[in-house]
Amino acid sequence: MTALLNMDQLLDQLESGLREQMTRRGIESPTLIGIRTGGVWIADALKKRLGLTEPFGELDISFYRDDFSRIGLNPRVKPSHLPFETEGRDIVLVDDVIMSGRTIRAAMNEIFDYGRPASIILATLIDLGNRELPIQPDVVAQVLTLKETQRVKLRGPDPLHIEMRETE
Repeated sequence: MTALLNMDQLLDQLESGLREQMTRRGIESPTLIGIRTGGVWIADALKKRLGLTEPFGELDISFYRDDFSRIGLNPRVKPSHLPFETEGRDIVLVDDVIMSGRTIRAAMNEIFDYGRPASIILATLIDLGNRELPIQPDVVAQVLTLKETQRVKLRGPDPLHIEMRETE
C-alpha cells in the first residue's frame, strides 16, 4: 500500500467547499453527522476546522443497507449516536469515499427515522464515480478514477491518511 494524497490539502478543499455551500444556502450552524468509520474521522476534523461547538453525530448504517440480508451483520456494528434532534436541522452528512451511492442512501434513511431535517449537504473526501443510484456529493475534495485492480482506504484516526492498494 502507498500513501495516495496529501490529507491536509484534501481537508482544506473539503472545508473550503463546505463553507461555500453553507454561505450559498444561508446555513450558519450546521450539524455534522459522520458515517462510520472514515466519515466520523473526517467529521471530527471538519468540526474543529469550522469552529463548531455542538457534538457531531455518528451513524452506523449496517442495518439500513439494501444488501444486509445478503452480507449479514458485521461483528463490529455499534449503535448510531446522534446527540441532537435532526428535525428541522441543517445537516452536513460526511463520508470518506462515495462510489455507488448505496451507503449514502442508507444513511439518509436512518437520518429520516430520527426526524426530518431542513436540509442535508453531502460532503465526501473522495468520489470514485461508478454510481448505481442518483446520489451526488455537494462537496468533494478529490475525484479519482481507479483501475479495476485498485482500491482506496482511509486509515486513521491518527494520523489520518489515504492509502491505495493493488488487488490481484
